[in-house]
Amino acid sequence: MRKLWGLVFLFAVLASCKDDKTVSADLNKDIAKVKVIEKPVEIKKEYGFDLDQFNVKLDTIRRGDSFGELMMQNKVEYPKIAKLSSDYKDTFDVRKIRVGRPYLILKSKDTTEAAEVFIYQNDPINYTVIDFRDSVQAYNEKKEVKYVEREASGIIKTSLSEAILDQGIDYNITNDLSEIYAWTIDFFRLQKGDKFKVIYKEKYINDTIYAGAEPIEAAYFEHEGRPIYAFAYENDSLKSIVDYFDDEANNLRRTFLRAPVKFSRISSRYNLKRRIRYYGNKVRPHRGTDYAAPIGTPIMATADGIVTESRRKGGNGKYVKIRHNGTYSTQYLHMKKQNVKRGEHVKQGDIIGWIGMTGNTGGPHVCYRFWRNGRQVDPLREKLPLAEPLAETLRPAYFEFINPKKSQLDCIEYIYPQEENLLTSLDFEK
Repeated sequence: MRKLWGLVFLFAVLASCKDDKTVSADLNKDIAKVKVIEKPVEIKKEYGFDLDQFNVKLDTIRRGDSFGELMMQNKVEYPKIAKLSSDYKDTFDVRKIRVGRPYLILKSKDTTEAAEVFIYQNDPINYTVIDFRDSVQAYNEKKEVKYVEREASGIIKTSLSEAILDQGIDYNITNDLSEIYAWTIDFFRLQKGDKFKVIYKEKYINDTIYAGAEPIEAAYFEHEGRPIYAFAYENDSLKSIVDYFDDEANNLRRTFLRAPVKFSRISSRYNLKRRIRYYGNKVRPHRGTDYAAPIGTPIMATADGIVTESRRKGGNGKYVKIRHNGTYSTQYLHMKKQNVKRGEHVKQGDIIGWIGMTGNTGGPHVCYRFWRNGRQVDPLREKLPLAEPLAETLRPAYFEFINPKKSQLDCIEYIYPQEENLLTSLDFEK
């Protein structure tokens, strides 16, 4: 009996081994069929090129550099440079490369090391590629940009610019706010305790390199207890015109800018009984508003119009006069230099000259004069017409558009600090 059980066990073991060998053989066959898939090596590209395929030269434009000389030094043939200058002048003007701008030259890896690609950095985001391989080609591109929505609020202690800068917010936000509220708020007379809130986007390259701020999307300003909302809205999609309107769809812009100079100070107001030091402290009517600013500061046309005078005359020094329509004209005195000629059409905000000290003046400023129906008046006391209002047909869509932005502004909180540290902000990143 024991022998019988021994034979049964032996057969079972042999059968088991056979099955194992069969399975093993089948497994080996399956393994043989499996293809080894290797993970592809990631090629790091910049500006759309694999830089490992080139010898790379990184530099900046230096004083005295010319595009043609740079290219010829790097073995680009003159006919290619000439073709670029003639065929692609709208894409890349070789005469306008600017000192300090970075560029890359991608050279061949052979013994000639001739430049094959030139990449010019127009600004932190935009760049131009000149490809000299085969036939010459030029095109403009942008780096990938990440947009981060930001919220900020502040309480003013001395000035808006100080409130913005102390928070580490882009200074352009100061300019944007001053332009949005140019006619509804007198930024030369802000009060301690005035408040503001803004919603805007910051731009980042490669997630970390700051590249500036986008225009303000929505804002709230409380001046002397009066709240004023502002929302950016495209009221003419065909012309891509964006204006700022309040929460009742009123246009915040006027037909005239409040001041011809950004962030200057009023050194002397319109005053018919002013004593002028230059004339021995005698009473002489001052029919202008003086905006003091450093020499060379741009002077802007405060409204659309036609230049009727651009000349130098007596105590006015170098000046420009603009007729805006049958009712209004403006004049800008004591310029260092004019930027327009008689007969030219100018748009609101165009630079028509620069702050100087020509004529009778004790310091750098522009004397801004304002005519209504041929009589000089104080522009800061004039009730000037609004810019074109939002069309009735657009209002339902506008209110639907601003509702979430208004709620977002309302939810931004202020932090009320100690008196000695009144200035604060609250930033959110989404």
